[in-house]
Amino acid sequence: MNKDFTFTVKSLSLDENYHPSDSTRITTNFANLARGVSRQENLRNALKMIDNSFNALAHWDNPKGDRYSVELDIISVDMDIESSEQAFPSIEVLKTNIVDHKTNKRIEGILGNNFSSYIRDYDFSVLLLEHNKDQSQFSIPDNFGDLHGKLFQYFVNSKTYQQHFQKLPVICLSVSDNKVYSRTENQHPVLGFEYEPNESSLTEQYFNKMGLQVRYFMPPNSVAPLAFYFFGDLLNDYSNLELISTISTMGTFQKIYRPEIYNANAIAGKCYKPSLKSLDHSLTQIVYDREERSQLAIEQGKFAEEHFIKPYQTVLEQWSANYTL
Repeated sequence: MNKDFTFTVKSLSLDENYHPSDSTRITTNFANLARGVSRQENLRNALKMIDNSFNALAHWDNPKGDRYSVELDIISVDMDIESSEQAFPSIEVLKTNIVDHKTNKRIEGILGNNFSSYIRDYDFSVLLLEHNKDQSQFSIPDNFGDLHGKLFQYFVNSKTYQQHFQKLPVICLSVSDNKVYSRTENQHPVLGFEYEPNESSLTEQYFNKMGLQVRYFMPPNSVAPLAFYFFGDLLNDYSNLELISTISTMGTFQKIYRPEIYNANAIAGKCYKPSLKSLDHSLTQIVYDREERSQLAIEQGKFAEEHFIKPYQTVLEQWSANYTL
């Protein structure tokens, strides 16, 4: 069955002139910025925040704090099922590239960062909601996330991936606001202090099915830990500049979208409980509609159900049952 799936990789620059494509999930961080009358100003301000954050972290041999800038590419992966009339937009991630203005060199950064998936929207905003609609106690459907996880690993192990990318992806997300995180003694020069959660989250379990493990670090100049999902060895497989490109990019998005946590006025202590209800935070000049974002996730999940899950249900179930790494 594996030969039935083919992937097409497309790249689009994320700059102040960016306009989301028709297949882009409009709840995606960068797409959300590029909407409305302030779209260009939003994008310009966010990109400047990323550059400032990068230079603050990469401070060695950088006395004026202007040595580097970060360029972002939106990587879209369409999946085509043999005999289908239209490819389905399976995932979208960000690729960082670092420009060193001192040496005039362009350094490849990290692929992943943001992670966008219609199928994940289906799993969390359609399947999970339907499963729990009439239940008194929350539970998770059988095989929850199996198909998505196998499709992701199939792509990462594909020749298409290897032809386009040198290293495995790193995805950087917010911490969960219903977990407690404890600071350890482990400290990395770029990633900062490591934190450990009191229990595993559903997001952790979902990404684990994608083959990804997770570690939590609070970088210097940050006020809360970030969740880093990765294959292999996060601390040794990537250079300091590569890691900084992810921290600066996703730390900026989190300040915009989770200001209660990532733009808080108090720094996370040894025992940290994130809260989206905290009033002790500052807002950036970039505003978005979080309530609309939740509603759109359901619409996007239904789009995946209508255009992918239901039409190819038999093929997908057979493939998933037979797929092994």
